[in-house]
Amino acid sequence: MDLHTIDSVLIARDRADLSGLGAADGLMAGGTWLMSQPQPGLRRLVDLTGMRWPDVVVSAEGLEVAATCSIERLINASYPPEWEAVNLFGQCARALLASFKIWRTATVGGNICLGLPAGAMISLCAALDAELTIWRGDGTDERCAITEFVTDINETVLRPGDVLRAITFPSAALSQPAVLRKIAYSALGRSGALVTGRLDGTDIVLGITAATRRPIVLRVPADAEQAHDAAAAIRGAQFHSDAHGTAAWRRAVTRQLAREVADELTSRRL
Repeated sequence: MDLHTIDSVLIARDRADLSGLGAADGLMAGGTWLMSQPQPGLRRLVDLTGMRWPDVVVSAEGLEVAATCSIERLINASYPPEWEAVNLFGQCARALLASFKIWRTATVGGNICLGLPAGAMISLCAALDAELTIWRGDGTDERCAITEFVTDINETVLRPGDVLRAITFPSAALSQPAVLRKIAYSALGRSGALVTGRLDGTDIVLGITAATRRPIVLRVPADAEQAHDAAAAIRGAQFHSDAHGTAAWRRAVTRQLAREVADELTSRRL
């Protein structure tokens, strides 16, 4: 789509180029959403690909993913064999708002910054205890979890001038068994509810997205009924309704998915 309000394009090369950003600046890497609809409030595009951040950095501590890394690159990169939870990378991308047709261009950071319930990379962050690094407009750095980053549908903690720099997944979470369950109104429809589970010792870490207005992470004992009850205790106001599911339906199926996730993880432990 032509963005007829844009007067200039800046290719950022270093952090100094990002100083003075405001509400009329549109940050771009893949641009798949930015270019998909009118942006009447923007006057300038700032291309972050010029920063040349490494897409993925593997270390003993875990995996650092640049916000500008494409979803395709994240899925297809090589990882240590003990990181069994990387199977969630492709599963999350296929389950939600990240068509395989745009994986080559769409970025991990862009998907997260939209703050949508159907954000594939938001689900991934909730599943694997990710830490997000934000470059604040005042020159400081801030780190937070995805449950703090996304505050509501299409709302995040980012302010004008802020940039999401990287997403870090700890090695411990990547090395743990992890599973995903989802459900949709139709076989090929966008997921109306998605629950991930990760076995961490005697606990299961549940990540609940798609059904809720913002991501929710719960830690419960590794027991199917306790997982079900924990999901059932989520307040009704946290669930949302749209064309892909009503809030009441989403709340009901989420608790069942939590039970199924826990069932599979505990059966692996036996």
